[in-house]
Parts: sequence; C-alpha cells; structure tokens
Amino acid sequence: MDTVDDWREALSEAGKLSPPIVQAIADAHGDRGIKAIEAVSERRVKRYRDFDVVVGYDDEYVVEDRGCTCKDSMYNLDPDEGERCWHVIAVDVADALDEVDYHDMWYSEVREFL
Repeated sequence: MDTVDDWREALSEAGKLSPPIVQAIADAHGDRGIKAIEAVSERRVKRYRDFDVVVGYDDEYVVEDRGCTCKDSMYNLDPDEGERCWHVIAVDVADALDEVDYHDMWYSEVREFL
C-alpha cells in the first residue's frame, strides 16, 4: 500500500477516498479522522449560505474559518498546533469529495425552528 504524506492534497487529486488516504487521515487525526469520514459518508456535512454545519451525535455544530462550536474545539484542541475537531475535518473531506449537502438558505433562520 502506498503511503500518503499530505492527505488533503492526495484527496484533492484523487477525488475519492482510497485505503492509503483513509489511513493517512486516521494516522493524522486518530478517531477524529474516522468520525469525520463517517459523517461525510452519512451526508451529515451541510452548507448553508452563512455557515457549514456538521450534524453530530447530540447537536449540530457550526464550522467557520476552520473553527468549530463544539466543546472539543473549545477545550481540548490547539488550533495553532493544527489540531482540529472531527467536524472541521469532515468539512475538509466533504469539500474535497464534493459531498457537501448544500441548502440554499440561511442556517441562522433554520436554527430558529430546531
């Protein structure tokens, strides 16, 4: 199996997940990477006019400018060190695969109904 040094570049070039790319994501991000791939495969990455939203297990999380509203991002991760929660990773993967579920509406309006 080939090794992948930069999974984002490899994924953009391939346009699909392959075992080496999945392994590179898992190596780089551990369980967060696996959760991100699962979210993309389950079409839980949504794009609205104002935000990207990832449907988590307990809530929906807003992803904007590579930051996230989840507690993992707020308390456990150091974005200056390149650490990202699985929601942000999911948006990166979904973008590379063109698997973002686009909704032509404002999330801030939709959130009022939830």
